[in-house]
Amino acid sequence: MADNDKPIIVIRKKKGGHGGHHGGAWKVAYADFVTALMALFIVLWLLNAAPKVKEAVAGYFNDPAGTGKLSGSNMSGTGSGVEVSKDDMGQLKDKLAAAMKEAPNFAKMKDQVEMTVTGEGLRIELLEGEKAMFFESGRPVPTANGRELLTRLAEELGKLPNRLVIEGHTDSQPYSNGGHYTNWELSADRANQARELMQSAGLRADQVTQVRGFADQSLRKPAEPLAASNRRVSVIVHYQTPPPGAADAKGEGGEKKGEAAKGGHGEEKKGEAAKGGHAEEKKPGDAKAAHEPEKKPAPAPANAKPPETAKKPAAKPAH
Repeated sequence: MADNDKPIIVIRKKKGGHGGHHGGAWKVAYADFVTALMALFIVLWLLNAAPKVKEAVAGYFNDPAGTGKLSGSNMSGTGSGVEVSKDDMGQLKDKLAAAMKEAPNFAKMKDQVEMTVTGEGLRIELLEGEKAMFFESGRPVPTANGRELLTRLAEELGKLPNRLVIEGHTDSQPYSNGGHYTNWELSADRANQARELMQSAGLRADQVTQVRGFADQSLRKPAEPLAASNRRVSVIVHYQTPPPGAADAKGEGGEKKGEAAKGGHGEEKKGEAAKGGHAEEKKPGDAKAAHEPEKKPAPAPANAKPPETAKKPAAKPAH
């Protein structure tokens, strides 16, 4: 009986399955890690970047809205852009050469394009051949190759703050019709057509400062005035800052000019002194009398005796 009075204990075992979801905490930690890693790479890149690049990046973070002027593009922004100095013209030359190689027919044009670093900047010359290469013969209309190459140049040069000058040149062959349209008009029209095409392809509206037409007055080969390479269009990328030699020469010229002006005033003063010297020889007492006020004699008392007449001293003989 005692055993039957014990309560019956029933043990129920639940079959365990996979645990529930643990949440997305690990995703947040992974995102933080990736963000920190990206920030590290950006810092390492900035440490090895050029000073001009650092200034451009700092300018963006100082004014993200872009209320100032962003050099090198048609957008508004801040910063001075990445300037190309005299030392960087060689790198710009290599960069432009790589960009022009992407043109479809550049293999046929590579011998007609020359780039040289000169005293005024990087000169890019598109030389015509025996057959029309960049402009139609006798006309200011660009060919397909000319349009392609000028477009490639504009896309790269439009990123720079440097100013440009575009020149047109012809050979000495005159027009046979004897009209009013001459090599002068042709050279100027070709340079202007190149400007319009490049501005529509990426140059800023104020980036081209001059468009020049030289006709046949600046031949590439003076000994061969009818040579095809005399017909060319030149794009000159000016230095952002003038070379040191030009500034020194200008300063020396200003100093010499100032010295000459100073010397001229000295001569005037010398002449005035000489003029005053002659006046003193004529009347030594005039200068003193002119500055001193005239003294009036004091009134004599009523009972005063009349003064005695002083005797005049004898005149000294002249030397």
